[in-house]
Amino acid sequence: MEQVTTFKLLGVHVANDLKWLQHVDAISSKVSSKLYFLKQLKRSGAGPDNLLYFYVMAIRPVLEYACPVWHSSLTAAQTKTLESLQRREMRIIFPENYYLTSLIFASVDTLETRREPLTEQFFRRSVLWETSCLHYLLPDKRDPAITDRLRHAKTLLRFPLELKNFESRSYRTV
Repeated sequence: MEQVTTFKLLGVHVANDLKWLQHVDAISSKVSSKLYFLKQLKRSGAGPDNLLYFYVMAIRPVLEYACPVWHSSLTAAQTKTLESLQRREMRIIFPENYYLTSLIFASVDTLETRREPLTEQFFRRSVLWETSCLHYLLPDKRDPAITDRLRHAKTLLRFPLELKNFESRSYRTV
């Protein structure tokens, strides 16, 4: 039997060490070619609404395809690589604006912010149901009488978006 380092399964490049470098590279290549078409649409006179529609329908699905499989295993550099593709897209549609401002105008979230609920939604629909074929993989439910007595029983809230760019700037009021 031949041993391979990576293989493609249903459009997802899986490495034998479960790292996602090849998959992120494949996504980047596909999206870069689609961004060329976005530029061509812009040159032909398409408005921001049409360009955004093309992005949401043709480009973003490529960026998010099967994300529950690989999202939680991405490195910070890989996340930044994927986010830079959306940044390029926003620069094409809204060339005068900063990235975060463009996201607000377009009513679009960052890719990482979008992948979190998609992954959670997949888990809730596919694994948590007792009729799911994956449900047996979960550990038994914990007894609340025990978990309530734990030192850190409460869960912490997470903020979905960090605005580091705005924190470092100082604004003058006149």
